[in-house]
Amino acid sequence: MKVLPFTIPVPHDKTIIVQSEILPNFYPHLHRHAEVQITWIKEGQGTLIAGNSMHPFNNGEIYVLGKNLPHLFKSGPEYFDDDSNLTVETLTIFFDPEGKMSALFSLPEMKVVQSFFEHWQCGFKIPKTVHSVFTTLIDKVEHTKGAYQMSVFIKMLHLISKIEGLQPLSSINYTQPLTDPEGMRIALVYNYIMHNFNKALTLEDVAQQAHLTPNAFCRYFKKHTRTTFTAFVNKVRVNQACKLLMDGDYNSIADVAYSCGFTSLTNFNYVFKNVSGKSPRTYLHDYERELKT
Repeated sequence: MKVLPFTIPVPHDKTIIVQSEILPNFYPHLHRHAEVQITWIKEGQGTLIAGNSMHPFNNGEIYVLGKNLPHLFKSGPEYFDDDSNLTVETLTIFFDPEGKMSALFSLPEMKVVQSFFEHWQCGFKIPKTVHSVFTTLIDKVEHTKGAYQMSVFIKMLHLISKIEGLQPLSSINYTQPLTDPEGMRIALVYNYIMHNFNKALTLEDVAQQAHLTPNAFCRYFKKHTRTTFTAFVNKVRVNQACKLLMDGDYNSIADVAYSCGFTSLTNFNYVFKNVSGKSPRTYLHDYERELKT
């Protein structure tokens, strides 16, 4: 597995690509492409890997992924059960500011929008407070054509560029695509962690996946992700714990801790608060209170 250089098919008479999909699960490979991607997840949940970070995602959320940002919407394990009837549904808009749209983005009137997307190549999630505005616009882009579609699209970009308080999906801007050897190593490591985080995960085991000594792997991982191996694994485990807490799919908080690869409740509570800023009980309480409002 490697970070695949994915090519979005662009019809000769289109500059905005709209892709609507209903599938058993999300595309399963870490990949990157030259186009900016705006994805509305109508149905589906799991973990989004974006650059050097990961985030749980759920139904109804909208994500903007910058060009060349390695990413993967990883479906939850329940989607791969033999008797699963679950599906994912997405509506995605792709556009390349440096391809057919370069003339548009080079206009003086588009300077702010161009600068915004150059700055936010690390990707971001559309805030819930303005979610309905953008679902309406994305839907309208899908169902219109020609100059009117372009006008709606430009309006959407303008409104996106005015959103305040955005949080980056990745702490690294991938202004240049990863080479295949780099992408292969990172993807192998990500894939191994995602499939084994709920077990005893040793530095030696993961380093072996990258064909490096433990010391060399630590340096390599920190260089390419700007975080330590331990911190990354902790975030994977806490993200999964958050998902279990939100789903209510557990008997006790201790069950959540052990099912996510933690070996003690004390360590779980410490790491959970360090990563999320809240204790597991406070996180659950806040989530339940939000559901009632």
